[in-house]
Amino acid sequence: MSEEMTLQAFLDHVNAGRPVRPGTPEGSFQGAFAVETQRLTAELNSAFHDPDGIRDLLSRIAHRPVPETLRLFPPFTTDFGVNTHFGDDVFINSGCRFQDQGGIWIGDRCFIGHDVVMATLDHGLAVADRATTYPAPIRLGDDVWVGAKAVITKGVTVGDGAVIAAGAVVTRDVPVGVVVGGVPAVVLREIPAS
Repeated sequence: MSEEMTLQAFLDHVNAGRPVRPGTPEGSFQGAFAVETQRLTAELNSAFHDPDGIRDLLSRIAHRPVPETLRLFPPFTTDFGVNTHFGDDVFINSGCRFQDQGGIWIGDRCFIGHDVVMATLDHGLAVADRATTYPAPIRLGDDVWVGAKAVITKGVTVGDGAVIAAGAVVTRDVPVGVVVGGVPAVVLREIPAS
C-alpha cells in the first residue's frame, strides 16, 4: 500500500476488520483525520445551532448528507465520524460519544439516550501490541432504544425493537425484541407484542 492513503482505502481496511497499527499508512491517516473531525465537533458543541445547522455540521463530519429526520442534541463527540450511518427518524440525546472507525449502523426510529458510548475499536492485550486498534462494527436494528449511559462495544449487533437498559455494558449480540441490562448486559425479559 502506498504511503498516501485515501479515505476510501482506509474505510476498506477497517470495514474488512483489519487492525490499525502505529507507524503504518492506516495509523497515520487515522490520526490526521481525527484532527479535522475534532475541529468540526468543537464547532458543533461550542455554540447554538438550530436543527438544520446541526444536521449540516453532521453532514460535514460524515462527508455525506445525513437524513433530514435525524435529531441530535449536542454535545456530541466522534473521533472519526465518516463511518457512522444513520437511518430515518433517529434521535440522539446529549453527551453521546461514538468511536466509529469500525462502523456504526443505526436503524430507523432508534432512540439513543444521554451519554451513550459506542466503541468500535479495541486494543491489543499484549503490551507490545497495545497501541494497535482492532475494529469491528456496531449495528442497531430498527426501533432500538438505548438507555442513558449505556456502553456498546465493538462487534455487537442489536436486534430490531430491543431495549438497552440505562447503564448497561453490551458486549454480546442482543436478540430481537428483548430488554437487556447489567454489566455485562444479559436478557432481562421479552418485550410484549403491541
